[in-house]
Parts: sequence; C-alpha cells; structure tokens
Amino acid sequence: MAASQKVDLVGVGLNATDTIISLPIFPQRGSKVEYSTRTLQPGGQAASTVVACQTWGLSTRYVGKLGDDDAARLHRGAFASAGVDAQIVTVPGAGSLQNLIMVDDGERTVLCQRDERMVLKPADLKREWITSARVLHVDGFDTAACTLAAQWARAVGIPVVADLDESYPGVETLLENVDYIIVSRDFPTAHMREPGTNSNLSLEAALKKMFTRYSARLTAATLGEQGVLCWDGHRMLYTPAFKVPVVDTTGAGDIFHAGFIYGLLAAWPLDRQIDFACAAAAMNCMYSGARGGIRPLCEIEEWMARTGRHHSAAFPIAAS
Repeated sequence: MAASQKVDLVGVGLNATDTIISLPIFPQRGSKVEYSTRTLQPGGQAASTVVACQTWGLSTRYVGKLGDDDAARLHRGAFASAGVDAQIVTVPGAGSLQNLIMVDDGERTVLCQRDERMVLKPADLKREWITSARVLHVDGFDTAACTLAAQWARAVGIPVVADLDESYPGVETLLENVDYIIVSRDFPTAHMREPGTNSNLSLEAALKKMFTRYSARLTAATLGEQGVLCWDGHRMLYTPAFKVPVVDTTGAGDIFHAGFIYGLLAAWPLDRQIDFACAAAAMNCMYSGARGGIRPLCEIEEWMARTGRHHSAAFPIAAS
C-alpha cells in the first residue's frame, strides 16, 4: 500500500513482544514459583489497537519502530497476516521492545525493557503517513513524535484519539492536540491536581476539568472491571463492565480503544460506542495475550445481548 493511500485509521506508538507467563500465585520476594505456561506473542498499545480495527474490516496503517531481531520479524509477520500497512522505522543492531508479563488470577504485571534507540522521534515520521487517515490514534509513550503526528492530523481536520496511562514529559502539548482523551483510571486525578496542593479531586471533576482545559470532544477513564466513566461536555456517562471469566487482562485497554474507534468511524451514538468497546475488551480478557481474544464483529454483538454486567457502588451514575 502506498504511504499516501487513504486509510480509516493510523496508529502511532508502541509495539512490544510479550512473553506471557501464567502463574498459580504471584511470587513473594525470594520465593520460587512453578509457572504453568509461557507464550511469546506480539502486543503493544497502538499496534494492538490497529490490528483489532483491521480485523474488523477497517483499513489501517501502523507507524512505529523496530530493531532487526527475531521480535521485529514476529511483528512484521503479524502485521502482514492481518493486512495492516506497516510503516516501520528499522534500527540496525537494536533490540525491539520486550515485555515479561506475569499473569495470576487473570491480572497481569508487566516488566518492560526498551533500548533508547527504539524511541520513535519526530524526524522518523512522514506527513503523508498521518494525513491520509480518517482517524489518528496515539498512545503517547513516544510523546514528541505523537505530538507532531497529532498536530499534522489536527491541521487537516482528522480527529485524534489518545490512550494514555502516564503523564509523560511533554504530554501537556500532546493533550492540547487530542480530541478523544481516553486514559487509565488514575491519570485524570493525578494529572489535573494543581501543583503544590494535596486536595483530592474526584474522577468526575477531573474528567470535566480535562475536557475544558484541552477543548476535547470527550474525556474518559477506563476502570477495569468497574467499567468506564465519560464526560462529553453535557452528561457524565457511566458504563458498567461486562462479567467474564478473566484469563488475562493484557491488552484490554488497547482493544477498548479499538472498539471506540470502530464505533466513532461508524458514527454510532456514544452509548453504543462505549458498550461495544467494553464488550470487545471484556472478550479479549477471556483469552491469553494482548490480541488473543479479538473476536469477529457479529460474535461481539451477539455476546453483548446475553452477557451480564458488573455494577459498581463507586460509580452509580447512569447519566446526568
């Protein structure tokens, strides 16, 4: 595919090779625990979001950085198999990002290793990779590159979706160029707290504050099994999570963002977008790996109609 060819989605950000180790119990310091399985799978925030959207029939492009190792070959093969247009910057002699992921009782703990040469930089990007999309998705880790991509997208009217879990250096400028800010549970209150103060800010208040400060179209926080809380400038929408037998939470946020983007491009109402995204993420948790449970669209829709929800006392809001 030509780099300037129009696609539905461009994702800029992380890929990772995940070594997933299933444990009967999380180890204590100094202990010895026998693990049951170990698998090697491709993952990474932006990369997994793009692969999910491609699986559901969208045309996609991934922009990222890889070394010239076996992990890079694994990723290239996965992108090619899915049909993703992968615009990869290769770093000779460098090792691609590796994660060790320990999973016990469904919950994952991630140990990361990354060669500094693998940081995607603004100079690595080509404008035509970005501006030939209907939506841009960034995960923010390579903050400077993601910021430039978001600025290019904004300049030509392309909406920008962000997946953030930390206040990376420079994230303020990135957020100023994001339309749909969908972050992890603790990000809004930590990021919006005024410097030098210890005052507690509720999640609802933090989402509203983020929405106003960055002139966003939506601010949202994913809350794991408690669901998702969103502010669209008019109402606070709380969506409970679906009840599933959790095998592995790796990639749940990535697939949620994919579901949100799919609904955005389909012009669904917000309620339907978030429901679908929650369902896609929940189903992924029933399998091992960041992309192990990406299910077909029809299967997700059918599953949503017959699956119960968690109901959280912490967020009893239906809509207000």
